[in-house]
Amino acid sequence: MAKYNKIQVLEAMMSTGIVPVFYNADLEVSKNVLKACYEGGIRAFEFANRGDFAHEVFGELVKYANSELPGMILGIGSVVDPGTASLYLQLGANFIVGPLFNPEIAPICNRRLVPYCPGCGSVSEVGQAQQAGCDVCKIFPGDVLGAKFVKGIKAPMPWTQMMVTGGVKPERENLEAWFKAGVSCVGMGSNLFPKDAIKAGDWARITKLCKEALDIVKEVR
Repeated sequence: MAKYNKIQVLEAMMSTGIVPVFYNADLEVSKNVLKACYEGGIRAFEFANRGDFAHEVFGELVKYANSELPGMILGIGSVVDPGTASLYLQLGANFIVGPLFNPEIAPICNRRLVPYCPGCGSVSEVGQAQQAGCDVCKIFPGDVLGAKFVKGIKAPMPWTQMMVTGGVKPERENLEAWFKAGVSCVGMGSNLFPKDAIKAGDWARITKLCKEALDIVKEVR
């Protein structure tokens, strides 16, 4: 079961403004990355369902976070079907994220009051997701749709809360463009986790990147 309620999860996403997106098959590497992000000020973290036995790694990460990292909220990403959503909810996922909107996932999450953040690439998909009870829509792929897409949605639908993922970088110009367009938070993947840093076990570098990115978000909001 989820440790944090929907209000706590959404508050963590909105207040920090950044949700890291990460996957690694190695549990120890994943723990170190999670801790590095935590020390950098991150409080909502999306582990991606992108490899065999990813659910086993995730289950152990949840236990680790609940025991060692108070206030760190773990969710699962890359979820495209209700069966997978149910599996991760049982393992303690506090939020579910997908690259697409599957209306069959929404009632499963709603029943447990767990946020479902589906991937949306059109105004109609955003509207359908909201009708299904989704508080935050993931705008994906962000680098394809662009900041103007976000701004275009906010004009006729100003109540829309969006998290953009894809092409988001820990750089002032990039982050400023997204937040000025109207996003509530951003999902950030590979640009926050350089391959050479992961390979070298340079966790301090990841912590530094998180801190710098969060500082930029505070300034540009």
